[in-house]
Amino acid sequence: MPTVFSANESALMVDGTPIEGVRSVEYRSTAARTDLYAIGSSERIGVITGGRSVEGRIRVASSAPALDALVGDTFFQIAAPLRQGDTEVTLSFDECLLTEKSFSIGAGGHGETVYAFTATRVRDGS
Repeated sequence: MPTVFSANESALMVDGTPIEGVRSVEYRSTAARTDLYAIGSSERIGVITGGRSVEGRIRVASSAPALDALVGDTFFQIAAPLRQGDTEVTLSFDECLLTEKSFSIGAGGHGETVYAFTATRVRDGS
């Protein structure tokens, strides 16, 4: 049976500082792969794995001063302890850099800032 983590029990920290108002966190980790074929064959006989990249986005209600303070090539660490009852898994993003910041506000709503980042790696500390 899968574990369904609760947003109300989970958290997000940047360099150990809790970020308040987090609406969502999303990331993707991709690896460059190239198929390897035998001479004279159309079937793949192997795969060559190359570089790996991690990209993510943090959506925050209004803004996050700790993230706003990160300018230029300032590396930072993200830790996201995901919880459901007694179960906890911490995702750690190493050597992060902000790549984009966008802000939006709609009529009758509240402001949201989206911070895009890259990371050298993501670790799952189950």
